[in-house]
Amino acid sequence: MARVGYIRVSSADQNVDRQLDGVALDKVFTEKLSGATTDRPQLQAMLEYVREGDTILVHSIDRLARSLADLLKLVEDLTKRGVHIRFNKEQLEFTGEDNPTQHLMLSMMGAVAQFERAMIKERQREGIAKAKERGAYKGRTKTVDDAAIRAAIAGDGVTKGLSFRQAAEQLRVSLSTIQRAMKASA
Repeated sequence: MARVGYIRVSSADQNVDRQLDGVALDKVFTEKLSGATTDRPQLQAMLEYVREGDTILVHSIDRLARSLADLLKLVEDLTKRGVHIRFNKEQLEFTGEDNPTQHLMLSMMGAVAQFERAMIKERQREGIAKAKERGAYKGRTKTVDDAAIRAAIAGDGVTKGLSFRQAAEQLRVSLSTIQRAMKASA
């Protein structure tokens, strides 16, 4: 019966020290990624690691998931497997027993986390729009310039050029990046 910690912050420059500070844990999974999805390497590793009787400790509900649907599914799946989950800040623990009050609290707190994420995204979009109006925002810098993309597609005269998908794989960019570069050159 292990006590497993899950710690998450949204970006690499944020500090994880305040989460689960002073809590005795057998194993800790730490992540520096957005909570907008459950497709996170350390979350998936933790889900594979935990066994029946283990307890997962998370600083707060929004550290596990920012989507209410993801949060409810994670908690339900874990408790069905016999894994307990405890949210320290909210002082909620889920053991698989049917407790309507706890389910209500989880749903309300999860909805608040989802709303908070939506507000952050809205403020971010507003800030980007204002910066674009001032000419201060140019978007993300390109990792591969359009000329390199066109060269990969065209070939070097001796060898045949790559398909859009092959070029995307070789240059380690998305297919839409390739398509945008080729459309701009047309």
